[in-house]
This record gives sequence, structure tokens and C-alpha cells, in this order.
Amino acid sequence: MIRIPNLKLEIQQAKNNGAEKEALRGAILSKLKINPKDLITFKIFKKSIDARKKSAIVYIYTVDARLKNEVAVLKKGSKSGIIPSPDLSYQPVSPGNVLLNHRPVIIGMGPAGLFAGLILSRSGYAPIILERGDDVDHRSIKIDTFWQTGALDPESNVQFGEGGAGTFSDGKLTTLINDPRCRSILEAFIAAGAPEEILYLSKPHIGTDLLRETVKTLRQTIIDNGGEVRFRSQVTDFLIENGRLTGLIINDHNQLDCQVALMGIGHSARDTFETLYKRGITMTPKAFSIGVRIEHPQRLIDTAQYGSAAGSAGLGAADYKLSYHSPNGRSAYTFCMCPGGYVVAAASEPNSVVTNGMSEHRRDGQNANAALLVGVQPEDFGDDHPLAGVAFQRHWEGRAFALGGQNYHAPAQLVGDFLADRPSSQWAQVKPTYTPGLKLTQLKDCLPDYVVATLKEALIHFDKKITGFAMADSIMTGVETRSSSPVRINRNENHLSNISGLYPMGEGAGYAGGIMSSAVDGVKTAEQIIQVYAQLTPKK
Repeated sequence: MIRIPNLKLEIQQAKNNGAEKEALRGAILSKLKINPKDLITFKIFKKSIDARKKSAIVYIYTVDARLKNEVAVLKKGSKSGIIPSPDLSYQPVSPGNVLLNHRPVIIGMGPAGLFAGLILSRSGYAPIILERGDDVDHRSIKIDTFWQTGALDPESNVQFGEGGAGTFSDGKLTTLINDPRCRSILEAFIAAGAPEEILYLSKPHIGTDLLRETVKTLRQTIIDNGGEVRFRSQVTDFLIENGRLTGLIINDHNQLDCQVALMGIGHSARDTFETLYKRGITMTPKAFSIGVRIEHPQRLIDTAQYGSAAGSAGLGAADYKLSYHSPNGRSAYTFCMCPGGYVVAAASEPNSVVTNGMSEHRRDGQNANAALLVGVQPEDFGDDHPLAGVAFQRHWEGRAFALGGQNYHAPAQLVGDFLADRPSSQWAQVKPTYTPGLKLTQLKDCLPDYVVATLKEALIHFDKKITGFAMADSIMTGVETRSSSPVRINRNENHLSNISGLYPMGEGAGYAGGIMSSAVDGVKTAEQIIQVYAQLTPKK
């Protein structure tokens, strides 16, 4: 096949699959100047939107096509970027020969754990996955109960359980890393039920509704390939002898002998961080960010980004990504933007308030929301202890809990009042989506002063980029503290910690940020195991 870049379609031509396919066929024939009979087949490799000119919004495509005479087309089209389609298939690593006395154990079933389990099970290593939370169905019930009543289960919530924190998010699959494993991960999601468009959209997402079903299918694939999954199985201690892992304690009582454990524990596993520190695993504090969730009417964002074309079939809900560098040296930015989404309660510990964002696949909610964050560094934590960032998070989450009324209601403030430094007293045209409830107040009482000052500057700056971003009626809900892990568990180039057999991976260990990069890190960590150790079962 050959790869053809820079094909353009108007948004009306892409309003449904049939119209898009026919329009693309015509664009290919026109660009290559070939007869219709010479085009055998084609598929979209990449699709993105160009909305720089609001009066002429177009989709930009790169396609892979099979032709009758590809050699001639390649020779003629080399100057326009036409190239042979590269092989992007996953390249497995060869197994080692060190014998495993016990099955490898994966701690945590977020993206890193899921995809490490998928690779290890397919490669004949029969992994055991230990997840402290529930399977996704029971987890969903626990979360819905928390959102409706404020009854928190510390082991089964937005942070803990099958699929990890990303399961209750927008399900974004964008990433800044350029790793060939990304495509195989997208293909695995599709095989598990995700829409095929994630393979070619420039900003792919699955949505929390589809992702919940997808992770169940991935779990079953792991089991069908010889793996095992145990829910409600928290690793509460690590057995270490002479600098080597020998076993794990599960739920304080049960011992599981093992010599290899892959730790995909997530960025909120604070009790596990503490246990690892006590057992001598080296770690360092890490920068992260803190701030709020901001909500606007989705129609405001659509109009700002698409102009008069907003609402057109084929466009969908608009998103944004913004950043600001203050003269004070701080930086603010938007993160995990959820078009047509909801602000959700994401606490994992009692007496704390944490916010996050979530969208379903259709992104058809009335509001848009995003994290509005300011970066914080280890020197902001007030201590040089490796877990000082955890204490910093807990402090502000506790302040938000108290400010919200000590019942998991979150503190909130209208943007106009935040900028004017006055408490909010009533809602305006934007209706909040956070449950179990909100309390109007002043967010400066649950955020550091330098964060408040930088957010005020950023709001004004962002309003110049997106008209209405600082509209007075928009809602800010606090606090968002789980943008990334506050700690990095040290590892070497082979992903091995200072304890032999213990492999930190994913976002919680400080080596990823988001579903895709975490999944890639899980695959890379599994590959490290495969290259060292011999298979336990015949490869399927």
C-alpha cells in the first residue's frame, strides 16, 4: 500500500461514513490522477480538523491505499509526500531463559497493569493481576452510590478498581509520546469493542460509557490466554530478603510467593507508597499540579472554536488546550478537557474532596469542563521527604472537604466572583454537574495563594484565546490535585527498582501521564520480563 497525505474534505462531506468514504475516494483519484479501476481499496490512517479559518473548516486526511500500479504512483508522487505505507505491526521481543519459580504478579489493573497483563498472558507467562478495588460493574455501583449519597468506599472509587482512574474520565487516547507500541494498544482497544475511529482520529477518545465495557473484554482476553485476575486484593506488604522480592502480603493476612512483581499501582495509592518507603524502595518527590475544574456551556466553546459552523453535522463538541506562563514564574494550563462532560467527585480517602472530569462517547452533555491547573514543585511541599507531595495533596483536599461542608460536597465559585475576590452566593446561567453537591464559597480558602494569583492571570489570558472563557457565570469547583503522581519510584533502564524483582511502571510510579502512555509503559515493562525469563506455558 502507499500513504497519501493532505487530502481535504469539507465538514459536510464527512457528516457520515458513507459520504466520507465516497468523498475520500474522489479526492484520492483526483490527487493521484488515476482511473477509478486502478484504486483497489483504501483506509484512513489519520484524520484531523483544521479550524483556523472559521469560514472554511475542513478535515485533513492521510490515507493508505492499494493501487494496481503503486511503483509508478510512488515515483510520480514523491514530491507531494506520497510514500510506501510503513509496517506498524507490534514487534514482540524474544523470551529469555531464566526460570520463574512463581507466576509473575501485576499489582494494579489500570492501563499499565491491563496491558502488561495482556502482553504477558499472550506470551505464555500466565500472570496474576491483583486489583485492590472491584470489577468495573461493582465499582460503578459503588461510585454511583458515592455520587448520590456521599458514602465513599476507599477501596472502590474513581481512583481504584478495574481499569484504573481513566475508566471514569473522557477516555482520552491522545499522548505526546511517539512510540510504535501505541498503534497496537489502539488495535487492542478496538478488538475489545472500542470504535474503529480511535485508530485514525488525531484526538481519539473512547468515553467512560464504552470504556467500562472495553476493560471487561480486555480482562476476559487475559484470562482466556492463561492469566488470572483477583479483585479486592490489596497488596499491603512486600516480603524482601537480601534485596530481593520473595513475596507479597495481600489484605494484611494472605501470603503470595513471587519473585517478579510489576507495580502499576496508580497515582493515588498513597498507603502503598508509604509501605514501599518503609521497605526501603527508593523514591523521590515529583512535581505535579493543583487547581480546579472549570465549567462552561459547551455551546460557548463550540462557537469560539468553530464560529458559525458550530453544531454542524460531522463536527461534534469542540475542545481546547491552553497554557499560560506568568511573570511570577508559575505556569497554568488546562488539562483533561471533557467536551459535553461532567465534573465528578474523585476522592479515594475519607474526609477529602477531589474533582475530576468525565465524558461519555457522544460528548452530548450541556457543559464543557477542564482542569485548570498550576504547576507545583517539590520545593513547594515544605519538606524534603519523598512523600511530602502526598502530604501537600492531603492538606488541600482536606481544606476543600471542610470548606464544602464535611459531607463530600465540593466548594465552588463563579469565575466573576473569583476574579473580584468575593464569595459567590447564587448560581447563574451555567448549571453545575458535580454530585453529591456543591457549596458556594471562596476557593482561595482551599488553594495556595500563588495558585490563586496565577489562576486569575491565566483566566484573563485564556479569555483572549477563547472568547468567554472568563465569563462571569462559569463555575470553578475545587480541588483538583491528582493530575499526576506526587512521587517517582526510582528504576533503572530495565525498569527495575533497587529491589530485585520489583518493577515500578505507569503513572503511579511517575513514568507516564494518561491512558496511552501508561499502557505503553506497561507493555515495555512486560517486555523487560519476557526478555529475561522463560515462558511458563506454551505461547498462544
